[in-house]
Amino acid sequence: MNVKSRLTAMSFLQFFVWGAWLITIGTYCFNAKGWTGAQFGAIFSTLGLSSLFMPAITGIIADKWLNAEKLYGILHIFYGLILFFVPRVDDPNTLYYVVFGAMICYMPTISLSNSIAYNILKTNGYDVVKEFPPIRVWGTIGFIVAMWVTNLTGSKANANQFYIAAVVAILLGIYSFTLPKCPPQKTISKDAGILEMLGLNAFKLFADSKMALFLFFSMFLGAALQLTNMYGDSFLSDFTKMPEYADSFVVKYSTIIMSISQISETLFILTIPFFLKKFGIKNVMVFSMVAWVLRFGLFSFGNPAEGLWMIILSCIVYGMAFDFFNISGSLYVETTTDSKIRSSAQGLFMMMTNGIGAYLGSKVSGYVIDTYFTTATGKDWHGIWLSFSIYALVLAILFPIVFKYKHNPDAAVAVNH
Repeated sequence: MNVKSRLTAMSFLQFFVWGAWLITIGTYCFNAKGWTGAQFGAIFSTLGLSSLFMPAITGIIADKWLNAEKLYGILHIFYGLILFFVPRVDDPNTLYYVVFGAMICYMPTISLSNSIAYNILKTNGYDVVKEFPPIRVWGTIGFIVAMWVTNLTGSKANANQFYIAAVVAILLGIYSFTLPKCPPQKTISKDAGILEMLGLNAFKLFADSKMALFLFFSMFLGAALQLTNMYGDSFLSDFTKMPEYADSFVVKYSTIIMSISQISETLFILTIPFFLKKFGIKNVMVFSMVAWVLRFGLFSFGNPAEGLWMIILSCIVYGMAFDFFNISGSLYVETTTDSKIRSSAQGLFMMMTNGIGAYLGSKVSGYVIDTYFTTATGKDWHGIWLSFSIYALVLAILFPIVFKYKHNPDAAVAVNH
């Protein structure tokens, strides 16, 4: 297997072990366990909480002390082992700590997988911006396959989804030890200050006003990234309470319908190099925010019958909403930071989006849903999605006004070697 094929396999498995349960844990907690929005929001917030510190810490370790591929493998093995305990838990407060442990191991592997891919591609003389998106697209395919496996095996509302993820995660951990070596740079000078010695130089990026604003808005947009993952499958499954929709294909195969979102990702990922060169990072980020407005707004008015087209269209625009922010943002960090701190910088970007942003999004959304959109008869999904859409609209208006960035259409995005 050549280098690109091996990285493709890593990318596929990286997101398979997440997709097996990420979209359906809401159905598991709400529909199967009957837990509240606040309880589920707390459990889901562990994704963000772990991302506050683990990606930065592992980025530092990979930059300074331990081969990235070895660290990556160790984390996946522990992630898989912890997931085996999830089915044994019947209390939401206990599950919070178990999932938190799993997320401490998993969340940093997302940025680590990017760093490993960037490192191996550059070492072998490949153009990262050209070659990375087609490799990363297989991560989305892995996520889709996992969702289908979970739905078709009847596991979307039970604990088997966690067993599926656990077994594959351990296999991925073992596989990662066979990847090409990605040794630490070990570039600490004799006169290094405390920040450099601890690998915290990436935090100096906040001194750059443009990068600081980029990371600031990344945090707020990060609050929206996981909302449909949190509530999407539960939203579609809740149509069982309406007799006219109870036996519809959408309700029975809600996870497969949700997977249209990830299928859309596979297409939009491939367009990223073109859009970055043509429009620049600022406009690409604005496109993402507008797409989030549509993503939530279409869900607000959709249903499994005459409103089915809105649900499907919402899933299609998700590809632009997610990719244009997440992948483009990662590439932006990669191409505008010093090579000595790139792993740490990727960890910092992850901390702001899937860390602080996702944590606030999970906790606040759970509270808001319980307080304003939950009644004795169930959840007001129309109001929930509409409020999320308004939030994304505010970001879409403010970002182009505040973020000052002038794009040169004649200069292609390049990675510093």
